[in-house]
Amino acid sequence: MEIHESGEDYLETILMLENRMGYVRSIDIATEMGYSKPTISIAMRRLRENGYIDVDERRDIHLTETGREVAERIYERHVLLTQILKALGVDGETAMREACKIEHDISADTFSRIRSFYEEHMKP
Repeated sequence: MEIHESGEDYLETILMLENRMGYVRSIDIATEMGYSKPTISIAMRRLRENGYIDVDERRDIHLTETGREVAERIYERHVLLTQILKALGVDGETAMREACKIEHDISADTFSRIRSFYEEHMKP
């Protein structure tokens, strides 16, 4: 199933919050992303209906195996692209913002080639 850029952003945010806090609630996502609680509720319902997340009895949000795969793929892209842009002299904030745009649009093959180039020529 194809997931849109906004869905990828939500899954990536869930992964980052889970890594930072150990749990994730809708309000945490709303705060992190700067969106309203109703907007997040609608998005979480769609992600749950499409099998990317589960919500437990305490209303904590958990990535499914499929959701985790998408989140980790996007997060890896984000981190590596940010590092490359910073290495090219782009300031940190701009690098993070622009990596977020790029990470959704490049193919798996292109990202694989970028990763290989980085590891061979740029990795400290």
